[in-house]
Amino acid sequence: QVQLVESGGGLVQPGGSLRLSCAASGTIVSFNVMAWYRQAPGKQRELVATITSGGSGNYKDSVRGRFTISRDGTRNAVYLQMNSLKPEDTAVYYCYGLGSRDGMIYWGKGTLVTVSS
Repeated sequence: QVQLVESGGGLVQPGGSLRLSCAASGTIVSFNVMAWYRQAPGKQRELVATITSGGSGNYKDSVRGRFTISRDGTRNAVYLQMNSLKPEDTAVYYCYGLGSRDGMIYWGKGTLVTVSS
């Protein structure tokens, strides 16, 4: 059984930075695409950034230039460096992985990011 486990969330002031991490544990599986989603209170879950197995990243317009997604293929891990954080970035951030062999979608349980003074 594969589990994705996020870490790195917390409380940060506007303009600050956080680095989220997500690592896979359990049954060894590789991922074609890994991504970060977020869900703010009262809103739908939305895609923040994706990264392919080749390292190509894409971003939601509102975070482009402030967030950087990266991955470590050997560890099946994905990271999200978040800079210049704004209150509207406050949300639970979820890790996503698309299994390259089984085609299954895997989700983490989320980590809370709160941007507030």
